[in-house]
Amino acid sequence: MNKAEIEWSEYSWNPVTGCTKHSTGCEHCYAERISTGLQKKGVKKYEMGFETVVTHEYTLNEPAKLTKPTQVFVNSMSDIFHKNVPDSFIHRVFQVIERLPQHKFQVLTKRSERMKEFCCEFPVPDNVWLGVTVETSDFYSRINDLREIPCVLRFLSLEPLLSSVQDIDLTGIGWVIVGGESGYGSRWMEIEWVRQIRDVCLRDDVLFFFKQWSCIKRPEELPVLDGETWSQRPI
Repeated sequence: MNKAEIEWSEYSWNPVTGCTKHSTGCEHCYAERISTGLQKKGVKKYEMGFETVVTHEYTLNEPAKLTKPTQVFVNSMSDIFHKNVPDSFIHRVFQVIERLPQHKFQVLTKRSERMKEFCCEFPVPDNVWLGVTVETSDFYSRINDLREIPCVLRFLSLEPLLSSVQDIDLTGIGWVIVGGESGYGSRWMEIEWVRQIRDVCLRDDVLFFFKQWSCIKRPEELPVLDGETWSQRPI
């Protein structure tokens, strides 16, 4: 496990590596970029390349080594609900999570249909926060799938935000993260799109976390929106 480089979590845990592009937000995938670099450096975990999905059984005990209650992002380098991850392995990951109730595990996916199907068969542990990525209004169906899953907290990652989603329905959602695309070739995010989401969150009493503008990422500081930083997170 590693200290998370994602501002809204503390540690990242990657029992699965590798993925394939699923929607428009995947075009400039940060995980693909990082994976390729690690493969070139000879890191064994990434030797198969990014487009090969690999499960790593030896990593399943890693969260048990954390000595204090921690927020853990599950699979920053993959998607646990990718079609090439067996149900049996996902179940084992959730069993590990259930045995560690002192930690909060953040599970984020673009593959909401499979998440819904799996979580209807296997109840979600109380220390799991389930989330979906929504890049544009074309993917509101992911939110609908998420709403159907009983869990303690549901969250949205609107990153990379590629269009206005001012008509978004946050019913049943507890937390919204917004961010522009970073790195080479990043697509532009309008300031008004961010304001619209912030205002919907304020209206509906939903926690709001503004992560970054679309540009080269500066992880040392959160961006300012209308004179304020927005770093609300669930406890």
